[in-house]
Amino acid sequence: MFFDSHAHYYDARFETEFDGGADALLKTLFDGEVSCIVNVGDSLKSSKKCIAQAARFPKMYAAAGIHPSCAGTECELDAARRALCELLDDAEKNKIVAVGEIGFDYHYDDTDRDVQRQYFEMQMRVAEMYGLPVIIHDREAHGDCFDMVCKYPRVRGVFHSYSGSTETAADLIRRGWIVSFSGVVTFKNAERVRAVAKSVPLDKLLIETDCPYLAPHPHRGECNHSGLLRYTAETLADLHGVTVEELGRITAENAASFFGINL
Repeated sequence: MFFDSHAHYYDARFETEFDGGADALLKTLFDGEVSCIVNVGDSLKSSKKCIAQAARFPKMYAAAGIHPSCAGTECELDAARRALCELLDDAEKNKIVAVGEIGFDYHYDDTDRDVQRQYFEMQMRVAEMYGLPVIIHDREAHGDCFDMVCKYPRVRGVFHSYSGSTETAADLIRRGWIVSFSGVVTFKNAERVRAVAKSVPLDKLLIETDCPYLAPHPHRGECNHSGLLRYTAETLADLHGVTVEELGRITAENAASFFGINL
């Protein structure tokens, strides 16, 4: 049974590519190999959708946060902080288990970097205030992301779909953080990612889909979903010399502990 630690089931692709949309797909997945899913917001609007979906499924939980590419697009910083805090005030009722995803994205550079920084820092402070872990989006911004999280030693979190170095992963782990790997680890040209994944201790490892993105090989380019998580788990199990069942059990226990969820 696999725990998908990072998904986006509010995405419109699920409604167009699956009969019955996301809800029908999720029912099938929870009847199969998927034990739990954390549905992760990228804006205030999508965070509310995550909460609504999580309410319909006992083993789905929500993360609320503002992605760097969405920073400043819905409202100004102070208003965004108030709106996020309103969601987190009812975190238990809303099944919110983390603040995220938050961070830096320098790949597209479609949002001013200073604005990204303001929103990242605001959400780290909010997470610290509410005692919640954070989910970090780090795309081509490894140094700046690392520096930011180090400013908040009381906040713990996960770097999702990890793409940084072995050395940075080790430093994060020493500071109490964990890392998560997506279907990218299965790509034929991802030798570097696999080398990093092999270096991460099993008890500091999560698995994820980031669906509908990053479908694993041999489904690369398709609409990803939690039913394809086994391919990522198989690759990681092979790297660590354990069975896929053992890898699934360990990463599910890691995720449950990290998010404070009873499986």
